[in-house]
Amino acid sequence: MVSIPKGTKDVLPKDSYKWQFIENAAREVAEKFNVKEIRTPVFEHTEVFLRGVGETTDIVNKEMYTFTDKGGRSVTLKPEGTAGVARAFADNGMQSYALPVKLYYITPCFRYERPQAGRLREFHQFGVEILGSSSPVTDAETILLAKEFLEKIGVKNLTLYINSIGCKTCRAEYHKALKEYLKDNYHSLCDLCKDRYEKNPMRILDCKNPGCKSIVAGAPKILDYLCDDCRTHFEKVKRLLTTAGAEYEINPDIVRGLDYYTKTVFEFVSEDIGAQSTVCGGGRYDKLVSEFGGGDVPGIGFAAGLERLILLLENSGAEFPEEKKIKIYLAPMGEEAAEKAFLLTQKLRKAGVIAETDHADRGIKSQFKYADKIGAEYVGVIGSAELSAGAVRLKKMSDGTEREVPFSDLVAVAKMQL
Repeated sequence: MVSIPKGTKDVLPKDSYKWQFIENAAREVAEKFNVKEIRTPVFEHTEVFLRGVGETTDIVNKEMYTFTDKGGRSVTLKPEGTAGVARAFADNGMQSYALPVKLYYITPCFRYERPQAGRLREFHQFGVEILGSSSPVTDAETILLAKEFLEKIGVKNLTLYINSIGCKTCRAEYHKALKEYLKDNYHSLCDLCKDRYEKNPMRILDCKNPGCKSIVAGAPKILDYLCDDCRTHFEKVKRLLTTAGAEYEINPDIVRGLDYYTKTVFEFVSEDIGAQSTVCGGGRYDKLVSEFGGGDVPGIGFAAGLERLILLLENSGAEFPEEKKIKIYLAPMGEEAAEKAFLLTQKLRKAGVIAETDHADRGIKSQFKYADKIGAEYVGVIGSAELSAGAVRLKKMSDGTEREVPFSDLVAVAKMQL
């Protein structure tokens, strides 16, 4: 027997309705905010993620599924959604569209990392990217969209953390201060953080190595180094969130795990799924599109992992909407009855009634057992007597009550009365 690859998971019918519930909620909220769907390839040229995600990130250094195709090109399975959307924006000339362009995606992503609760090597993201606006109004709206989505699917007891990591100008001053703070402990940093020290010292703040975390515990905070423009921007974001009634906490340690972020960054956090507590995160990225030749187009977005959301909802006792049940199972006895049941089943389905009939030439007792297993609310028996009477004998499975319904009335009865 061939087993499933490590870090992947089959979504079986008993669980797929949970995914559909979350995906439908994502689409409904996106529609309210005038956000349109975009679909980008599952794999891209590796350069897309080297430029977009950043060479100093864990994703690029440790986690990407990269391989050489038959044409000798280096390609990578999508480890996150934003870089591909920025590439598509530039590649398709979307800067000529009416701005801002509001986009969302529901996509599989791939990272080679240690599988754990809610985190797999193949996982799925709902993400939103808004491109073409540098306004703090867009920052606040993006955060509120994420908040409404999480509330719509029933996530409770969340904390919203926000921070600003500044722009290129004020980050340069912060990098100097951070390197000065870290220099005495340089030799105690992990090998990756020693490389980050020169290329992007702020990435050290995001390191999961316990030794590095201890070293940066007293590091300077980026909020103390913001330029006037970045400080004004952040103050406006905070004011808009407060005006909209969105509670938040400022967390100066949030830097996010990707190099493309600028100014506003944010996370929604829950402790219900263990140590990996961030269920949704994002931020502004004003220089990403330019990396792909799309001009100086600002952007902001977020992503939420579907697996982690499902785990969070299950652990918190949230109720998923019940899976839709089969309304009627038609149980025929004999070939002529089977044909009649087949035709009635199609009529019921066309009328929007979930219906099923026999596919295995079962006896009537076996059909009742099967109907019970699949959760049918009613079983309609059709035998020779029913064919002669032109009516189905309809039994309610929950209490055993029976009634006769003419074939010609079955659709109407199923839609109006059952």
